[in-house]
Amino acid sequence: MHAATASSSLSDPNGEAAPFFDQQVNGFAGVDFQDPALSREALRRAVDALRRHRTGGILLTLITDRSEALAAKLAQIERHRAADPVIAAMLVGYHLEGPHLSRVPGYHGAHPRELMTPPDFAAFARLQDAAGGRVRLVTIAPELPGSPDYIAQVSAKGTRVAIGHSNASDAEIDAAIAAGLTLCTHLGNGAPLELPRHDNIIQRLLARDELTAVFIPDGLHLPPGVLRNFVRAKPPGKVLFTTDCMAAAGAGPGNYRIGRLAIEVGEDGVVREPGQRNFAGSSLTMDRAAANVAAWVGWSAAEVTAACGSRVRAALGLGEG
Repeated sequence: MHAATASSSLSDPNGEAAPFFDQQVNGFAGVDFQDPALSREALRRAVDALRRHRTGGILLTLITDRSEALAAKLAQIERHRAADPVIAAMLVGYHLEGPHLSRVPGYHGAHPRELMTPPDFAAFARLQDAAGGRVRLVTIAPELPGSPDYIAQVSAKGTRVAIGHSNASDAEIDAAIAAGLTLCTHLGNGAPLELPRHDNIIQRLLARDELTAVFIPDGLHLPPGVLRNFVRAKPPGKVLFTTDCMAAAGAGPGNYRIGRLAIEVGEDGVVREPGQRNFAGSSLTMDRAAANVAAWVGWSAAEVTAACGSRVRAALGLGEG
């Protein structure tokens, strides 16, 4: 990982391995969760590697694709869950990051903009059925037409909704919060490299005390000083951490895929499309993320463990177990 990455020796107050929970995992240990041919053996290999990095549960994350393709992936992963209790214990549910995201360059990131669609609750219901009712989180851009109704309907079914890859105005954020929006997906990222100094999506969301911010603490998506400033901007209890990792996590430098994209990961741990400046996920692991938060934000082990584990579960309506 990055040269500034902190030690990963963090333990919980009892000296035991911290029970981390990651709400955004696109792949792990060389395994791409976006692969339509994902095998049970490969998924189990990724799950075993996640356990070695002290992660006790995840939301397996699927990025933007056609609705029928997402449904097929969900149904296949559900079959793997049913066949292997270790996989089932780790894959607590799913996070759909897209396809209801901004198509505007700079905001859609590595998501294929040609596959973006407006929010559609009927499509969500079909995906939820394919997932066995385990879609726990959906990330959308609430400036898209129909977003408030979609957020209200999805939230009423117990699924959390987050804002991400968005340039929503204050009024659009107001409407989304009133409808049930509760989280910010990888706040500080999914935005252009250059933004207006004051009136930009990062500032708008940092100012919203109602929303819980989720940050990627790898030193790359947010440099340590920026992470510290962003955390200080949020009320106590309104900060969580994730990896947004892809197949390179737990696997090292090399060539990988995330869905349709070929990805290069260098010795510095940066995940990029060849020839592009934008990140395409991270190679971070949750044990490393927790150690980084402790070193860069200065939180106690108990605070870090909560923001990387029990509080994540609670924010997703999964309790604190």
